[in-house]
Amino acid sequence: MGDLWVIGEPGPDGGLARLSAEVATLARELGASSGRDVVGVVVAAEPGAAADELARHVPRVLSITEPAAADHAWSALAAARLAGLLDGAAPAEAPDAIFVGAGPDGRDLAGALSALTGLGVLTSATAVTWSETGPAVEMSAFGGKLLPTSGFTGGRGIVTVRPNVVTAVPAGSPGTVEARDAGGPAPPAVKVVERVSEAGAAAPIEEARIIVAGGRGVGGPEGFGLVEQLASVLDGAVGATRAAVDSGWIGYSQQIGQTGKIVKPELYLALGISGAIQHKVGMQTAGSIVAVNRDPDAPIAEFADLLVVGDLFEVGTALLEQLRARPG
Repeated sequence: MGDLWVIGEPGPDGGLARLSAEVATLARELGASSGRDVVGVVVAAEPGAAADELARHVPRVLSITEPAAADHAWSALAAARLAGLLDGAAPAEAPDAIFVGAGPDGRDLAGALSALTGLGVLTSATAVTWSETGPAVEMSAFGGKLLPTSGFTGGRGIVTVRPNVVTAVPAGSPGTVEARDAGGPAPPAVKVVERVSEAGAAAPIEEARIIVAGGRGVGGPEGFGLVEQLASVLDGAVGATRAAVDSGWIGYSQQIGQTGKIVKPELYLALGISGAIQHKVGMQTAGSIVAVNRDPDAPIAEFADLLVVGDLFEVGTALLEQLRARPG
């Protein structure tokens, strides 16, 4: 019986990416239900911080130092080192499933590792259970209208997990970290020539506790002024629909939905958003959904916890005044 491996992705600050903590939590729960051991693997130029954080979620972590990761594409290097680790693993240590986050780097890693090892890939899992033949992976299809469950014909493979489908929870006691050398094929020299950070960017919307989002109903870039003011007074983040982004009213980094970010805030305040299925799949797991829309029959009315029927500028301005009038 093989292990379950979790690939820990290093974040920009050298620590563990939040998505990797979510994936580790899912794998740990799956390991408990299937009777399999869970092993984390971190590949980085300086893996110490990320490995220590991953060990808070799984009982054992393999830490692999790859100096080239400091200025080369992480996904290609990590895939090569993981392939080497798999090649040198004893049959009893070979994993039955490898889990990684379905972010940009995680998807690249899964594809590269599949090409190097021949393992199949199931992408963007929304839930995973264990069956007699291996992992049973639920995925969202056709904008969330269908939730098929798939498995691997050979029983083993790679699974990428969508952001915010699991809440990261540390284990009861921390695990151990082991330094490990890994061979593998020479990775492609994909050098990072430039890093661009958005000036004054707030916390990523995937991590925000409160999101105020605008849709086509805000009418233009000026309409997002109210959205931004509400987000500021609530200490939240600004989100948007694809229609607003495609119109050039706000940047793509704030897009929520099937082709944007998947978010799970405690409160999602939707202004002028109809609630099309493509947007719903990106925010439907929010703790509370409050929508303001002129149309009482808008699709968002079917899944919002509270629908306010009215002009978003009138309602939003009144709400802003009330929030600003709060003591303290």
